[in-house]
Amino acid sequence: MTQSVRILSAEPLTHNVRRYRLEKPAGYAFEPGQATELSIDSDELRDKKRPFTFTALNHEDFLEFTIKSYFDHDGVTKKLWDLKPGDKLILRDVWGTITYKGPGTFIAGGAGVTPFIAILRQLNQDGKLKGHRLIVSDRTDADVILRQEFEGMQGLEHLWVITDQPDTKFFRGRIDEAFLKQQIGDFAQNFYLCGPDPMVNALRETLGKLGAKTEAVTFEK
Repeated sequence: MTQSVRILSAEPLTHNVRRYRLEKPAGYAFEPGQATELSIDSDELRDKKRPFTFTALNHEDFLEFTIKSYFDHDGVTKKLWDLKPGDKLILRDVWGTITYKGPGTFIAGGAGVTPFIAILRQLNQDGKLKGHRLIVSDRTDADVILRQEFEGMQGLEHLWVITDQPDTKFFRGRIDEAFLKQQIGDFAQNFYLCGPDPMVNALRETLGKLGAKTEAVTFEK
């Protein structure tokens, strides 16, 4: 199924991340953590599909995507940045990515936090955030996505990890084995991972080494 939908708004969240709100077709439904493929509705780009996770909640009357644009190559995300309300995107069927299995620790690298947004918003709305922790690694303080919203979620523990800014006001370092040993006391819990493939693969291996069960580690496939 493909449908052409209008962009309702395009709001910058950081220097390279925007929140896009789109028309929501009647009967279109999804679960927090799920995604679809989008493309720009133009002759030259209609067949260039890219996967993006829904960041609004299903009960809302619009669709929302939080998308990082990569300006160093002339791809779809760079062209998305140039779009404005009224422009159209091609929307496709819903498919599953990150499935919520219960309280645990969410670990993201940069824009890898986007599959967690709707899950944490739903838990926040339901008053069920106690026992959840969000750890996000970014290059600089300015790269942290939705920091104020996450920090305002009652019951959610959060830790911002900054790799490339010496004067950061947050935790300076990397999410590696030493970090996990220092920051996580219980490896018999659920873990949710999303980010660059090398980061996710390394974390899966390290978490297993530290005692996390394979079935308790959820990642984007």
